[in-house]
Amino acid sequence: MQTGFVIPLWADLTAVALGGIQGALFASGFRGQRRLDLLGVTVIGIVIGMGGGLIRDLLLGVAPATLQSDWYLITAVASSLVGMLVAPPLQRLNGVIVGLDAVVIGMFGAFGTSKALALGLPPVPAVFVGVIAAVGGGVLRDVIMALPVAVMHVGSLYAIAAAGGSAVLALLHAVGVDLPVAAVVGIAVTCVVRLLAVVFDVSLPEQRNLHRRRVAAETGVIPVVRPPGRG
Repeated sequence: MQTGFVIPLWADLTAVALGGIQGALFASGFRGQRRLDLLGVTVIGIVIGMGGGLIRDLLLGVAPATLQSDWYLITAVASSLVGMLVAPPLQRLNGVIVGLDAVVIGMFGAFGTSKALALGLPPVPAVFVGVIAAVGGGVLRDVIMALPVAVMHVGSLYAIAAAGGSAVLALLHAVGVDLPVAAVVGIAVTCVVRLLAVVFDVSLPEQRNLHRRRVAAETGVIPVVRPPGRG
């Protein structure tokens, strides 16, 4: 248990800032009835920037770091405003947005796993905390916007990338590598997995077996066995 380990404030704020910019870029892309005003875009930026760290600390049962300093909310708001300003030119640069997304996932996953390990959690629960921290902001965003939760649907290994980076981090820590070094490697692994998944359009297989069985039963291809006494 490395009780002396603390996530540097500058690193945590960097993750918040990148998350805020990413959230603003996402929110600025809505058109029609779903378009957001200045406050709405800022709220989404704050949710992405601060949501992962807040969920992480609630899972770990510690005081949320994002509420222990003025700089977290200031950084989230400021980065959201910056994201709105740079949204028009960046909307045409999909690679930049995907790269930013990979870095944000990697940082929140690594920080969540590192903090969990420093508090004495076993490797598997620590990786779980890291993955939840990595995807938590995106889940909150989708819930607020009444959108399908992205991490639950077929996509480019969103949570798997975070799990891979967090697992590598935990493995390196188990063999004696210092947490800061392991965290950097974990971020790099998450970024590489995420970017390769997007470039080569790799995703987990769809869950089709149950769907196919249901359709077959409904069309009479296979018999439906019912308990006696039921029509």
